[in-house]
Amino acid sequence: MKVVLAYSGGLDTSVIVKWIQERYSAEVVTFAADIGQEEELGGLPEKARATGAVEHHTLDLVEEFASDFIYPMVRANAIYEGQYYLGTSIARPLIAKAQVDLARRENANAVSHGATGKGNDQCRFELTYAALAPDIEIIAPWRLDEFRETFPGRTEMIDYCRKNGIDVEASAEKPYSMDRNLLHISYEAGILEDPWFDPTTAENRRMFKLTASPEEAPDESEYVELEFESGDCVAVNGKRLSPAAVLRELNRLGGKHGVGRVDLVENRFVGMKSRGVYETPGGTILLHGHRQVESLTLDRDLMHLRDTLVPRYAELIYYGFWYAPEREALQALIDESQKPVTGTVKLKLYKGNVITCGRKSPYSLYDPEVASMEGVASSYNQNDATGFIRLQGLRLRARHAAQQAFIARSPRPRDS
Repeated sequence: MKVVLAYSGGLDTSVIVKWIQERYSAEVVTFAADIGQEEELGGLPEKARATGAVEHHTLDLVEEFASDFIYPMVRANAIYEGQYYLGTSIARPLIAKAQVDLARRENANAVSHGATGKGNDQCRFELTYAALAPDIEIIAPWRLDEFRETFPGRTEMIDYCRKNGIDVEASAEKPYSMDRNLLHISYEAGILEDPWFDPTTAENRRMFKLTASPEEAPDESEYVELEFESGDCVAVNGKRLSPAAVLRELNRLGGKHGVGRVDLVENRFVGMKSRGVYETPGGTILLHGHRQVESLTLDRDLMHLRDTLVPRYAELIYYGFWYAPEREALQALIDESQKPVTGTVKLKLYKGNVITCGRKSPYSLYDPEVASMEGVASSYNQNDATGFIRLQGLRLRARHAAQQAFIARSPRPRDS
């Protein structure tokens, strides 16, 4: 039997490599996706082989992640429950897709992951497997009684690693879990499970990796200009960049000025509430700028229609339905809406804030002569508003008349 394991090199997946070998008498091929987590990938091939993997593959997916996953999501202005920028959610379908592709090349019988039975990631991985490789076997150790009984906690996992000569770093120094990619860093579990715990205090703020504390950010603001073509950011401060390079530059600028921190209690797909803390500096700037260019270039009713669909689109990504037909259909509508979204936005970054300072577009629908309050002649005739308002009020007047007629016919209550 051959199994391709999504591998991070952390405690859980290090244990799973050896456990799958022993439990299934299997060859384990480990796989890591480079989606911008940077230093976290150091030494993985050597560590995986030392743990018992027969092969290790680290695949560079950074540009694909930015152009084919993050950018389509930005075109939709997708944010889950009004706060979460979907940094982890949007990465999982790409990782699972690459894992399936590798499993096919390796003639593997199964794929495996280290996601717990309580979280969203198990759904995101396995719904992607179902869409792209429904025939492949899935090994999800954390959903097996045998595995959980063997490893009821971190202590047992660390003891297992010591017994089997597996080198892992696991301590109370970071009493929370962290997931990083090009779009964000997420923090959850451990000390963060208390929704009253404050990670922004002087003694706790060292947790944050991408952003300066707003209190410690520069006292001078900084301007940034973003250029968009058909809904995609193509240049920062006049320099054309690839999608991944745009994110890296905006992460740098936003992180410097403390932009993009979010602390929320979210509703997981499996039904429970969970507290998460996120840093999304580049994504926050990107979505803000995109919305400003849309404000100039999108037709009102098209924008409003698209906006009614965004919560559902964000929900599909959060739940793991990236490869579902309804997400693909929504994407087609969204992408069609973005054709005129071309222009430049000028933003100011200051102590955690993204402030709009200007926007322009060759496809602008904004007509200063029509909008002016200074009596400028234009195609808009204010007298036309009288009939417009009267027609809009027709149903309201009809409702009022019906209510009054009903009241007149109703018996009056007797005085007691």
